[in-house]
Amino acid sequence: MLVSQWIDEHPEYHVELADVDVALASMQTASPSQQNPFLHLSMHLSISEQCSIDQPRGIRQAVELLTHRLNSLHDAHHQAMECLGRMVHESQLSGRMPDGEAYIACVQRHATKD
Repeated sequence: MLVSQWIDEHPEYHVELADVDVALASMQTASPSQQNPFLHLSMHLSISEQCSIDQPRGIRQAVELLTHRLNSLHDAHHQAMECLGRMVHESQLSGRMPDGEAYIACVQRHATKD
């Protein structure tokens, strides 16, 4: 199961996710200085799904290039998350549809950085 693979990659979340009540309570008290494990894991799942269907078109290749550059799918996802988060944030601020081309261009920039 894909979600369990990403949970395995994040041992820092294991204690919190092991107890449903604690996990649900933490969602209510999350602060901006804390990382939200549910959001983080859902972004991993989103990027995995995007790559599996290559939507937006070109994301699969961009993530593959970034994975090759970093020699880590996990690290590539974390950098792609920055781009995905930026795209969603800019879409919300502007009231426009998410810009998939800008998202892919951002991931490609990470993949070709020296």
